[in-house]
Amino acid sequence: MTEKDDFSLQDFLPFLLNRAAEECSLEFQGEYKNRYGMLRTEWRVLFHLGVHGSLTAKEIGLRAKIHKTKISRAVAKLAARRFVSRNRDENDRRAEHLALTPAGEIAYRDLRAVAKEYDEKLASQFSADETVILRRLLKKISGMDV
Repeated sequence: MTEKDDFSLQDFLPFLLNRAAEECSLEFQGEYKNRYGMLRTEWRVLFHLGVHGSLTAKEIGLRAKIHKTKISRAVAKLAARRFVSRNRDENDRRAEHLALTPAGEIAYRDLRAVAKEYDEKLASQFSADETVILRRLLKKISGMDV
């Protein structure tokens, strides 16, 4: 006789979080992909530079939890499109300081406005109190709680 399996994948938090993130990401992906031909990692690099200013690829990787090879490919594509400039670190020749170019700034500001609208659309599904709680809980679970 087999034991009844009472594990519910539909209630498993990692499954729910991944599913929610994927749904949100796919819808927003249409914006940066259609407007600028970017992939997910590229827009994430663009946004980190837009928000934080000049960073190294290593710093972006630590902040965004993205593997260095993915960042390297994204930076190469963004640099080829003249959205990102790369300047060697004088003290560590292996490191490059990355920054948005004027074209990158324009793309960032455009996508930031779209991101704000999309965020408001998602938040509109909840009451103001629920949105505050949701943001707080997601930050807590992601280790970003401050």
